[in-house]
Amino acid sequence: MTISAVQDPVGISYEDFLATVDEGTYAEWVDGQVVPMTPPSDEHARISLFFAEILDGFVRRKGIGGQVRHAPFQMKLPTSARQPDVLWAVPEKASRFLRLGLEGPADLVVEVISPESRTRDRREKFREYAQVGIREYWLVDPMKRTCEVFRLSSGVYQPLSQASPSRVESSLIEGFWIDLEWLWMEEPDMWIAFEEWGLI
Repeated sequence: MTISAVQDPVGISYEDFLATVDEGTYAEWVDGQVVPMTPPSDEHARISLFFAEILDGFVRRKGIGGQVRHAPFQMKLPTSARQPDVLWAVPEKASRFLRLGLEGPADLVVEVISPESRTRDRREKFREYAQVGIREYWLVDPMKRTCEVFRLSSGVYQPLSQASPSRVESSLIEGFWIDLEWLWMEEPDMWIAFEEWGLI
C-alpha cells in the first residue's frame, strides 16, 4: 500500500501503521497520521552513519554501555513513532529495545537536518523530544556546517555553550566530543575520532 493510501483525517493506530506501511518506506507515524519523508541524501547518510559508529564505539570502549541505533529504527513515543538519525539509550533501558523499535524515549538523539526536514527537526521534534524527556538533542546542519547541542532543563531545551567553535561536547556522555571537521569529510573516518580520544 502506498503512503497516500493510508492518509486518513481521522487517523490510524500505530498497529495499523505497522501493518500497512512497508518496511522500506520512509515515513513516521505522528498523531495518527503517516508522515512521508524524503529518502536521505548521500551526505546525510554518511554523516548519520559516521555519528552512529563513533558514538557506539565511544560508549563501548569507555565502558559506558547503552544501546546506539540509527534510522530507520523507530522510537515509539506516546503519540508518534519517530525515526531519529541516531539515538542512544542508557543501559537501564535495554529491555525496552524490541523487534520493531525502542519503546519510549532515548536519552540522546541526533538529527541531521535536510532541506525538507528543517521545520520538523527544529520545531516539531524539538518540542516533542523535550516533552517526552529526551535529555540531550543534537542538531547537525550540513548546509550551514553547524552542530548544536541542547540539554533538557526544567522541561525545555537549553543550548549548551561550547568552549571552541570547532569542537562540540556532550554534557550527558562524559568525555564525548566531536571535531566539526570530521562531519564534513567526504569519507568520514571513525578511526580518526578513536585516535583523538585515545581509544586506540
